Amino acid sequence: MKFRLERNISDHIPVPHGGIFSSGLQIDSKIIDFSSNVNPLGSPASVKDVIRKNMDLLSVYPDPNSLKLRNDLAKYIGITKDQIVVGNGATEIIYNFCTAFLNKKSLVVIPIPTFGEYEAATTLRGAKISYLRTMNLNKNISQLQDSFTKADCSFICNPNNPTGILISRKNMLKILEAAYDKSTFMFVDECFIELVPKSNESLVTYLKEFDNLFILRSLTKSFGLAGLRIGYGLASEKIIDVLLRIKIPWNVNGLAQKAASAALSSISHLNKTRQLVKRELEFMTASISKISGFTCYDSSTNFILIKSKMNSKMVQKKLIEKKILVRDCSTFRGLDNKFIRVAIRTHKENVKLVRALEEICQKH
Repeated sequence: MKFRLERNISDHIPVPHGGIFSSGLQIDSKIIDFSSNVNPLGSPASVKDVIRKNMDLLSVYPDPNSLKLRNDLAKYIGITKDQIVVGNGATEIIYNFCTAFLNKKSLVVIPIPTFGEYEAATTLRGAKISYLRTMNLNKNISQLQDSFTKADCSFICNPNNPTGILISRKNMLKILEAAYDKSTFMFVDECFIELVPKSNESLVTYLKEFDNLFILRSLTKSFGLAGLRIGYGLASEKIIDVLLRIKIPWNVNGLAQKAASAALSSISHLNKTRQLVKRELEFMTASISKISGFTCYDSSTNFILIKSKMNSKMVQKKLIEKKILVRDCSTFRGLDNKFIRVAIRTHKENVKLVRALEEICQKH
């Protein structure tokens, strides 16, 4: 059978990611996964309890609009449920946003390197992309502002994945105001912002003031729910109404909704995680920076971008032999085969990574 596809669909290539399965490996209890930037403490005990107690939901259709969870998120964030959409992971929301608000005539600005799904979702809609190369957007604010003259939308990840760079609220407001003046959508991905231990640079309090602002959040990172796929978007009621209407029915399963609500009540788990991230981020950065051939970028969250004198695929391969998996960053637009990314994990695991990198460096 012959069929015709639009070019943006036939040319579409799925984005490579970290994680055991994405790296072509099988689940192995001995492999320490530093390639996925999830909560190093895993999910709260309350989440596991609520899943065990609600197994009967397996045979029940879930609430298609996640009303209970949206109400819980409204209390957690401090806005109304009508400003919240819940997705089967944050990535679903990225694609739904692009489906709703982008088309072949759209121009999208994306600072790189950054999370690859912004580009993938944009090109799938046939929209054009203008890239801004920067390893620290705090230093290129004016360039980004200038790009809004013709842009319909811009994606910013804060803190940025994979660099870990946090854009200050002061600078984000400069960007947001410039975008507002040019009627440019500002899609701000704050999926890692809750794991920043030193400050809160979120733009949540500006949602009422700027109707061009869309904020993406995820329980995957903050509460370790990667396997359940829970993300949510925050915006004006007008924007959220559109996204609620176009999402697929029953997009978030019942157990995931229950688990997410339970996670939101586990603030102590999140606070404990931030303390661990602060402590281990300092340890990892200091320790790895002492190893010849590796340079750490200054991260503000639960992962570190590392520049290596060795080929990134070689480093990854040698570490897999030691039952350690790191993210090869050569697949990020704007980076080459000299970069790896490592997540912050427990101190015992972090020590193993540091020693493994030392051994690799000595033998190279």
